[in-house]
Amino acid sequence: MTDNAAGHAHPFAELSDYNAIPRLGGLALSPDGTRLVTSVATLNPEKTKWQTALWEIDPDGKDLARRLTRSAPGESAPVFAATGDLLFRSERADPDAVKDEEEPKAGLWLLPARGGEARLVLSRPGGVSAVAVARDSTAITVVAAMNPGAMDAKSDGERSKARKDAGVTALLHEDYPVRFWDHDLGPAWPHVLYLPEIPLDGPARDPVTEAEEDTPDQITAASAGDPSEGRVEVRDLTPDAGITSLGGDDLALSPDGTRIARTVEVAGASAAHRRSRIELVDTATGESRVLAEGDDYNFGEPAFSPDGGFLVCYREAHSTYDEPPDQTLWLLDLATDTGRELTPDLDLWPGSPTWTPDGSGVYFTATERGHHPIFRVEVGSGAVTRLTSSGYYSELQVAADGLAVYALRAAYDSPSRPVRLDPAAPDQDPVYLPSPGTIERLPGTLQRIQATTEDGASIPSWLVLPDGASADAPAPLLLWIHGGPLMSWNAWSWRWCPWLMAARGYAVLLPDPALSDGYGQDFVRRGWGQWGGTPFTDLMAATDAALERADIDHTRTGAMGGSFGGYMANWIATHTDRFDAIVTHASLWHLDGFSGATDASYYWEKEFGDPLKHPERYDANSPHKFADDISTPMLVIHGDKDYRVPIGEGLRLWYDLRKRGVESKFLYFPDENHWVLTPGNAAVWYETVFAFLAQHVLGERWERPDLL
Repeated sequence: MTDNAAGHAHPFAELSDYNAIPRLGGLALSPDGTRLVTSVATLNPEKTKWQTALWEIDPDGKDLARRLTRSAPGESAPVFAATGDLLFRSERADPDAVKDEEEPKAGLWLLPARGGEARLVLSRPGGVSAVAVARDSTAITVVAAMNPGAMDAKSDGERSKARKDAGVTALLHEDYPVRFWDHDLGPAWPHVLYLPEIPLDGPARDPVTEAEEDTPDQITAASAGDPSEGRVEVRDLTPDAGITSLGGDDLALSPDGTRIARTVEVAGASAAHRRSRIELVDTATGESRVLAEGDDYNFGEPAFSPDGGFLVCYREAHSTYDEPPDQTLWLLDLATDTGRELTPDLDLWPGSPTWTPDGSGVYFTATERGHHPIFRVEVGSGAVTRLTSSGYYSELQVAADGLAVYALRAAYDSPSRPVRLDPAAPDQDPVYLPSPGTIERLPGTLQRIQATTEDGASIPSWLVLPDGASADAPAPLLLWIHGGPLMSWNAWSWRWCPWLMAARGYAVLLPDPALSDGYGQDFVRRGWGQWGGTPFTDLMAATDAALERADIDHTRTGAMGGSFGGYMANWIATHTDRFDAIVTHASLWHLDGFSGATDASYYWEKEFGDPLKHPERYDANSPHKFADDISTPMLVIHGDKDYRVPIGEGLRLWYDLRKRGVESKFLYFPDENHWVLTPGNAAVWYETVFAFLAQHVLGERWERPDLL
């Protein structure tokens, strides 16, 4: 690590130090409340990718964290079964299996509560993507991708092998969509597999496959002679899975293990109309019935009450040409199949509902004014209490005795750390639990500032000031614009980390313009359908306010953004020359072209309309229409595997810049997606941005990154 001006080490001056910071994700609490487990990602020995391992955190905060697992493929997504055993996903090879030519896919593994080696519970040729457990039962449910017509792991593997041996990679689609973020959809689709109990020893068995070798008694129960020889039957509850299974990872298992609530994608009359609903599946028969749906709503994130009599989920009202989306918590009485709003007066978008142990209330999170607090709503009265006032909280875990709530807390001055909270106290400070990844020192300070627009709106921003910034030594300013656009700057970001820029002397402005969430519906409405209007003027107002400060240099400025932020960077480039340099990542350039090529065209068309019938918003808000007005040097960055903002957007922008002689560079990643995920490419991303900004904002000589 490198010493900063104050003489204390921080990991932001060197990218190698920054990449080496442990990164936490996921949290699991044991049924008895004595064990807390998280997943920690660190660099592999070759420093070419991040490896994950499971670490145990002391819920009391007295002992240091300790590592539980270690393998080259890594382990993630921990969850405790009702037995106290720890389940997790891993691509490690089964030591008892015959060596296969194929690389292992993510399977479900178990680390026994009583100690001993981890063992494989379930594997599938297409991997395991999710697992849900029953609170009061040994039952678990797993989501695994399987080919059409496959009845078990054996037949699924045979179908995959047949395609490979024949050299077939083609996909035949009969519905929309066909891609999602960075991968093609099909031919395998998510299936919900049910295990009435965890196998005593060795992987669970498919009844069709194993029936060829064993008697039925051996398939479904332990033999009388040696219980360790028993196997558990795997039931496929969705044998006809297809495109409706896209929400398949979003599911919950009832406390007694007899029912599954799952999110299902539903096609409307055309590809432009899609919605999600919640279905209730009987685990014994596989019979399914619709529990919550509506033509103008999406439902998701189901959670059973402790007694299994109720279900809470979110209900999202679809966006339209005139209105942005809205979201509330929805409470369903399973005995009467009736539902009602649980948070009707909350002008925020609640999500991640988690029940209190006695069923009297529901915890949830929602973005609010640059933070993402935990709230609690009482089921009877509807009274809402905010438990935390600052920070970004996720991965809520509630102790069975109701005496504590655990979560991961991040903020713009801290990556995720495990914390303990009082279950009812309002606006409390959390108790931090010892864990890897704690950063002791930052190369600057974080402030909250406000700007006022001509229409009287207040535009909030986070401002990162580098060490040493003062009226005598003002810092150059970087305007960073968030993506979404229905999101806000409210949490630590490894991909867009302002502290790396602060370590190089920049002040970083992180504004929340119109369309940002967490400020109420009216704030979103201010920018709805007019991306180049109010969001742009809000960003300029925030920039003006920051540049009035004596500790910021108004003569040296740059602007950056990714995704929607990249769109805004392009819009800024076409509508003002006030910045010395602009960096645009995964950006929208030609709105009409983007709207039909993105992986979720139906979503964007709700706001902008059919481009053939209603071209007005496309014409008024598409940056490419104003390409002749660009004079600011631009760095264009795009990944070829980006299906949300397809590579065509970056390629056309690059051509339009070069055709007009605009000083520009194009950083292209053939194997990255909407993000840049591998350590080497992430380092090159930052190195190129550093060099480009140093040339045009700081006036230094251009230095091409060594590996480019």
